[in-house]
Amino acid sequence: MARKSKKRVSDREIAKKNIQKKTIENEFVTNLKLFFIIGTAIVLAGFASLQLYLNSQPPIKNLEQFKPNIVTKFYSQDGEVIKTFTAYTYSKVDIKDVPKQLKEAFIATEDKNFYHHNGYDIVGLVRSSVQNILARKVVQGASTITQQLARILFLSNEKTFTRKIKELVIAARIEKTISKDQILEMYMNNVYLGSGAYGVEGAAKIYFNKTLKDCSLPELALIAGLPQAPSVYSPYNNLDFAIKRRNQVLTRMYKMRYISKKEYEEAKKADVKLNEMPKFYTTNKAPYFCDFIMKELISLGFDETEIIHGGYKVVTTLDSKTQDAANEAVLKNLKNWGLSGDAKQAAVFSYDPSDGKILAYVGGKDYTKSQYDRVTQAVRPPGSAFKPIVYAAGLERGISPNDYIEDMPVAIGDWAPRNYADKYRGQIPIYSAMMVSSNVCAARMIYEVGIRSVIQIARVLGIETPLAYDYTIALGSNGVKLFEFTRAYGAFANGGYVVQPYGIERVETSRGKVIYRASKTKISHQISLRTAAEMTAMLKTVIAHGTGRAANIGKPAAGKTGTTDDNKDAYFVGYTPNIVTGVWVGSDDNSVMNKSIQGGTVPALIWKDVMQVATEPYGNAEFNYPQVTLDPFTLDPNNVKIIKQGEDYSQEEQPSEENQENSENGIGKFKLSPQQLLKNMKFNNQQMPPMPQVQQLLPPTEYEQPTAREQVQVTPPAPTPIPMAIPESLN
Repeated sequence: MARKSKKRVSDREIAKKNIQKKTIENEFVTNLKLFFIIGTAIVLAGFASLQLYLNSQPPIKNLEQFKPNIVTKFYSQDGEVIKTFTAYTYSKVDIKDVPKQLKEAFIATEDKNFYHHNGYDIVGLVRSSVQNILARKVVQGASTITQQLARILFLSNEKTFTRKIKELVIAARIEKTISKDQILEMYMNNVYLGSGAYGVEGAAKIYFNKTLKDCSLPELALIAGLPQAPSVYSPYNNLDFAIKRRNQVLTRMYKMRYISKKEYEEAKKADVKLNEMPKFYTTNKAPYFCDFIMKELISLGFDETEIIHGGYKVVTTLDSKTQDAANEAVLKNLKNWGLSGDAKQAAVFSYDPSDGKILAYVGGKDYTKSQYDRVTQAVRPPGSAFKPIVYAAGLERGISPNDYIEDMPVAIGDWAPRNYADKYRGQIPIYSAMMVSSNVCAARMIYEVGIRSVIQIARVLGIETPLAYDYTIALGSNGVKLFEFTRAYGAFANGGYVVQPYGIERVETSRGKVIYRASKTKISHQISLRTAAEMTAMLKTVIAHGTGRAANIGKPAAGKTGTTDDNKDAYFVGYTPNIVTGVWVGSDDNSVMNKSIQGGTVPALIWKDVMQVATEPYGNAEFNYPQVTLDPFTLDPNNVKIIKQGEDYSQEEQPSEENQENSENGIGKFKLSPQQLLKNMKFNNQQMPPMPQVQQLLPPTEYEQPTAREQVQVTPPAPTPIPMAIPESLN
């Protein structure tokens, strides 16, 4: 009985516990439902209150004049923006000029109810909030175009609840301030679209090198798909992702009946034809030049951080058309001549010899891969392009372009230079020696005027790179910087005056106050007007009939080719009365280029492409020089000799008569004493003054061969200082 009684008690307790458990569970479910209902009511009440609050917000004053992203910009002299810090490319476009399909693409992709809400979409906001709560992270933004504009203009991109509330408030105020079309216009002009493009016009230029009105439907759809993730969907970063995103935009446009099925199908199949220029040239038209400008600003006392974020307007000397031509010429000609690979490079430097304004500046073919500036940093041998410096020393001594010089084998000590293909022409005028780029004639000239005289001329013309006290510099064996070398040629173009190239015209604050203005450039007279005129007359023949014929631009111009041993470096430096341009082509790793790459090929062709654009404003301007008459001279083919190494130079062969670029430092076995050297150098001008440098090499009783290839660095007499552009206040 006791056991049965205990069992009954136990059953009652279990039943009681089960009842209590069910009661608790029912209470929990009831409370949960009540909580959900109350919570939902609170949320709805909150959204209702929020909507009432947003509707009560006042308009934003002066929104139409708002200019976001106040940053420093570099301008060319003709008003083009060549670099904008943080917002690299920005071009404003009026809403009426935006293609209808682009507006439809943005609305279909970013905000299908754009024309039907008050700046925010409550239904969409509720939906995204639920999705974010369930996912326990932000998976949907539900931002309207107006909200995105609010974030662009006034807020950061942080994903916080506080920022979201601010975004809603500002969006509501924007909607009360300007019309829907104005909102869309402002959004499309300021949204970031990847690869440095701010705004739809900038994106069209960067990705397709077109204006918006010239873009096709698939191109417009690609642009409209970028705001969601600009870096991810940029076709430069991932073309496959960009195409996939473009097709999503097209699908939405089709579903919203903005485009027909035929348009939809054709656009999806379209290939993406991107701008062939490296992307950095579209976001920064002159990256190497902008680096040069940064250094110039710092030298003027500006801080780098201040430059980037100071909101300055820096007006430079650059000519945007000439710069574009230089960028394109480098890429086109290197590609056409098979100079692919990162090591194969080119550089272009162009400036006005009368005032020093830099017009074009290309330090390499792709800044994104190499920021090494081959204009101011690379020291490369110029080959025969150095010969005008040697002949200038002779002209300064009174030698005439019409004087005759022996184009026959010669040796100076252990150095015996050879002409290209061992071709020799006998007695020829000095101007003809320049025209055909004779090596032996340049060697005779440097011996005649002396190494020191040549180095001194190089120094006063602006070549600051150390030069070896060595006869071989006559053939360009010593490296130079393109910046300095091109500056030196400027004296030939400018009546013997040397000017220091500069890049900054003025600096303005964001309020338009000029805080720096370049003073009028000071120039120094370093060689005579006669020398500049005669040198120009000689160098004209190089382009007209000599090794630089590929550089002929159909107007008065002078220049010189240069190619080093094994074709490792090739130069062309030339000028018109208004512009001097130097071009270098070579290999960063000092590897040998194709034998066809000479100063008269790729560099001359690049020079021609640049100068045809650069000289356009000046027409066919002629040099304002006293007349220089070059006596007629016709080379008798019977006098042309090809002398093989080791043979006596009296042996003759009859070669085909071609003007080709000379190789620089070939060694032969032909030797002449200094007496023979001077005897064979026949000048018409019998009153030429004595030349101490040559006489110093000749002892009173018997000649002494000069030591060849002396690696002694000399310090020539100090040249007249070349002034730099300085602030007006410090002048």
